[in-house]
Amino acid sequence: MDAMTVSIVLLWGAVIALGLMLWALSRQVGVLFERVAPMGALVTDAGPAVGEPSPAFSLRGIQSEQVEIGGSTELPTLLFFLSPSCPVCKKLIPVLKALQRDERRQLRVVLVSDGEQVDHLGFVREQGLEAMPYLLSTELGMSYRVSRLPYGVLLDVQGKVAAKGLVNSREQLDSLLNAHDMRTPSIQQYLGGSAA
Repeated sequence: MDAMTVSIVLLWGAVIALGLMLWALSRQVGVLFERVAPMGALVTDAGPAVGEPSPAFSLRGIQSEQVEIGGSTELPTLLFFLSPSCPVCKKLIPVLKALQRDERRQLRVVLVSDGEQVDHLGFVREQGLEAMPYLLSTELGMSYRVSRLPYGVLLDVQGKVAAKGLVNSREQLDSLLNAHDMRTPSIQQYLGGSAA
């Protein structure tokens, strides 16, 4: 009986110790999440600043669709700059398609690239992007000073730049939409407490 009592006491001691270690570990994970804030899209200083009017363009897409950029619109517009040879861009295509499908009454998604139309038509068919306007315009990329891909620019309904930045993940793409919803230039500024 004494050996049995000792083993039960030791087992209960082990259970209590494990419970305390689990509590301490969960507390440390919580502290880590507080310290590591969500990283939004990498905002660059080039191109029109957040809050400034977007340059106005009237362009024809590669599927012969007429697309107006800048100026007043019914819906906010997400300009997503991509390339058929960019692996990160291809990784984000399912996210863009879901965004187009789920938010089509609240957001217009426009794909932007440059190069030869023949290459892009095959890319549009291969990736199933027929539902989104697809523009080939070097001038559009130069106006927004896009130097790396994928890059997103969100325009509000007045045609002003609401958010912009380099987007390498779904979270960074969502950060553009969240910044617009919270009326702040970027998630980083919001988290830093400098949002107005």
